[in-house]
Amino acid sequence: MKQVAVTAEPISTAMALDPLEHLGGGALASFTGIARADCGVVALELEHYPGMTEQNLNALVDEAMARWTLLGCVVIHRVGKIAVGEQVVVVATAAHHRAEALDACAFLIDRLKTDAAFWKKEHRTDGSALWVEAKSTDDARAEKWSL
Repeated sequence: MKQVAVTAEPISTAMALDPLEHLGGGALASFTGIARADCGVVALELEHYPGMTEQNLNALVDEAMARWTLLGCVVIHRVGKIAVGEQVVVVATAAHHRAEALDACAFLIDRLKTDAAFWKKEHRTDGSALWVEAKSTDDARAEKWSL
């Protein structure tokens, strides 16, 4: 079972996890990214390259499913303007055993940060907006999953 979506609509973690809970596995791992209020941020704005972004996400899920024995995987990512406190992304994996579910979930979120075509702008309390640069720490975390 595989679900990949890019949406401007709010994400429900419960709805994202529900199909995975019924696959008969013993482990479900998930990560939910939430817009946070760092340095006066009031909202994030995420843009994507339609078609390419979904292709990137599907390729990552396919790689995770080939590397680990997963029963299912869900990746849902928001785009558009996202207020502080709202969910930005949900990544979830289901497997028979916890190690595979946890490793695959970590792989997906680490690689999503560097391999998916998203651009993020921070909107601040003073009315300014700033495009977010790629971080070397994200690159380092993604690199640890290289074969």
